[in-house]
Amino acid sequence: MQLSVVTPLWQDRPAAENLEVAVNADRLGFGELWIGEMATYDAFAFATAAGLATSRIGLSIGPLAVSVRTPMTMALGAASVADLTGRPVALALGASSNVVVEEWHGRERARTARNLEESAQIVRGLLAGDKVDFSGELASCRGYRLRLDAVPGPLTIAAFGPAAVRVAGRLADRMLLNMVTPTSLGRLREQLHAAAAEAGRPAPKVAVWLSCAVDPRPEAMQQLLRAIVGYLAAPGYAEMISEAGFAELVDYARSRPHPKELLARMPAELMAAIGLVGSEAAIAARLQEYRAAGADEVCLVPATAGDPAGIQTLTAMAAGLAG
Repeated sequence: MQLSVVTPLWQDRPAAENLEVAVNADRLGFGELWIGEMATYDAFAFATAAGLATSRIGLSIGPLAVSVRTPMTMALGAASVADLTGRPVALALGASSNVVVEEWHGRERARTARNLEESAQIVRGLLAGDKVDFSGELASCRGYRLRLDAVPGPLTIAAFGPAAVRVAGRLADRMLLNMVTPTSLGRLREQLHAAAAEAGRPAPKVAVWLSCAVDPRPEAMQQLLRAIVGYLAAPGYAEMISEAGFAELVDYARSRPHPKELLARMPAELMAAIGLVGSEAAIAARLQEYRAAGADEVCLVPATAGDPAGIQTLTAMAAGLAG
């Protein structure tokens, strides 16, 4: 099982710290750096900066919202980063959230599974260097071909709901899950394999993003818990967190308390249930549970509060690379 690193994009930390995380991940020997996009850096701009500041680590960009970016801009961005940095580059597509798509970008977030499917078909052709002519219901591209070299990196689709998992099974090289328990991972992997079998193709690999903190300080725990306040009542996540033993907390979250009141009730044990938090031994045991559930890659989202640029956590986790 591969271990990789995610630039955490914590909103309570300086944005530039993410570049330090990238440098640490490269220096410690991790093979892949995931670069998402939230409220600070453009993902392609940051990926270029990270590639130029490091020596060997591969770059996975995304997941990028298909309701916001066109397939052409995503393929063009990935090819640009690969050309400018000389690094292996992979691209991940996703649906993002209503807040990001509809409120921040003013775009409609509808029929996301259909959009993922059409966008993935276009992006795959473009990244292969093909001239694409595709007219879908939500995504299209007519007559464009990359002027830069093709980008052979794996195409990843971020999924959680059944429809998106089916799209990943039919079209992705890798499916990305965010913050899931081993039990939930196992179920989603079964759905993925069924979809791939129905499509007559090999099952994609499974990667999972997990918050990670080795022997965390109190400020790190607060950082991790604060980041998941919005997930406790979200469809799918609420049921998963209830199943993990926090049904009472989920019921309270569904009553719509003030976020500060909800945060005050969230126990530290919650992060150990949906992440990699605790002693090195506890995290090693938890990693084995994710391996047994079918994870091919665990992507570490390091806490950085009280551990600048995640150096303590990444150093400890790097010892598990050979395993």
